[in-house]
Amino acid sequence: MRTDFDPTEIGARAFYKLLNAVIVPRPIAWVATTSAEGIDNLAPHSFFTVSCVDPPVVQFTSVGRKDSLTNAEATGEFTISLTPEWLFEEVNATATNFPRERGEFSEVGLAKEASTRVGPPRVAQSPVALECTLHSTLGLGNSTVVLGRVVHAAVADDVLVDGHPEVGLLKPLARLGRDEWSTIGRILDKPRIRVEDWPSGYEPSGD
Repeated sequence: MRTDFDPTEIGARAFYKLLNAVIVPRPIAWVATTSAEGIDNLAPHSFFTVSCVDPPVVQFTSVGRKDSLTNAEATGEFTISLTPEWLFEEVNATATNFPRERGEFSEVGLAKEASTRVGPPRVAQSPVALECTLHSTLGLGNSTVVLGRVVHAAVADDVLVDGHPEVGLLKPLARLGRDEWSTIGRILDKPRIRVEDWPSGYEPSGD
């Protein structure tokens, strides 16, 4: 048995909560922007992913017109910092709806780090930062998809193993439904099967 949900019947807000609960876990873009007045904004966005490999492009979605969107459009730049477990309280606090003139870095007590290629700062305590220039935006109903070309990446040496970021050291947070968050949990490591190696009578291992 299944329960059916029709977005036209239950309404946009209720269906949004349903989507948030089943499209999980969602990585978090900790987006830093600078307003035209020079105020640094920092906000978490959990609709976030890679959009293109070459050139490298990432995207986050602003539900409504958030400061991240307004500032990125005004300046053409933003940074995305990774949200690690040890900054859980600070990440959550930067989601507070402060007025535009109150920057989250100072309100929450986070240190800024100068970026290499763009104007907006990086979160100094975060192990990874992506510096982006605005590629384009796409309006979809009440939301805007923001695409940024990654022009620089900065990764802390202590989360690199043989030159590659190690997820067990990054300890990224993710968003779930309601007010729920998750940590990385159990890590499964399994390569893809090439068609040349596809076994006859395939059965999953159950690992």
